[in-house]
Amino acid sequence: MAGVQASGTFALGGDLTVHRLGFGAMRITGAGIWGDPPDRAKALATLRAVPGLGIDLIDTADSYGPFVSEDLIREALHPYDGLVIATKGGLTRHGPDIWRPVGNPDYLRQCVLMSLRRLGLERIDLWQLHRIGPDCPREVQFEAIARMRDEGLIHHVGLSEVSVEDIEVAQRYFPVASVQNRYNLVDRTSEAVLAHCERHGIGFIPWAPLDKGALAGPGSTLETVASRLGASGGAVALAWLLKRSSVMLPIPGTGDPDHLAQNAAGADITLGDEDFEALDRAGREAWRTAST
Repeated sequence: MAGVQASGTFALGGDLTVHRLGFGAMRITGAGIWGDPPDRAKALATLRAVPGLGIDLIDTADSYGPFVSEDLIREALHPYDGLVIATKGGLTRHGPDIWRPVGNPDYLRQCVLMSLRRLGLERIDLWQLHRIGPDCPREVQFEAIARMRDEGLIHHVGLSEVSVEDIEVAQRYFPVASVQNRYNLVDRTSEAVLAHCERHGIGFIPWAPLDKGALAGPGSTLETVASRLGASGGAVALAWLLKRSSVMLPIPGTGDPDHLAQNAAGADITLGDEDFEALDRAGREAWRTAST
């Protein structure tokens, strides 16, 4: 079975080395990322297949379900031999597809403590602020996170959906090990953030890495390249991300073991410069068109 070793490695925070192609555990929940998965056995089988593919970074959040993803991860994989379980907190859930950020320090502390309990951990290797909450200044939230890091509840800290300025302010309180912003072939909104991460050795975790937009259609540049390489369009999109930057850590998600293996195959695809540049041009054009 193919694995992700060819994706290379990255040291989060300088000391937490993982393969660059990871797994996102959002899609092992119900519709609207709400409730239990429609096929619990398949979701557990997907999780249990992760280590066999060489994937050692699993990204989740307390809001996935809510709580369902973390509970399933513990059931399937605890005690996580050789795995890094990265989780997030700071979003509240009020129904399917409803996500409301709260940055109150007491709430953030509750998020961390309850994730530790659900995952069966004494310390979270990488805890990420899911969103900066609008209910209090970002500095108050960063200070609370720094305290939890000092207590040893968190080893490394990441941020999600932030600007370069947000990262720079956060760095006054703790080292930022990772940034998780939306980024893919057809969404380049976070180019400046990616460039900042490259300059400072911060891991960049692109969410929605498989979104191909208009490039998914027959005759598109993506499908043409994929057909020639004998690969899926998703695997080629992941290969493009891995070639795009050495700090890139894609975390494609699925609740199906076969789809998981297809995604892992992206690590074995070596895109030539010509294919990479053609995909880059097509993706940027699709992004510009969608933005106008």
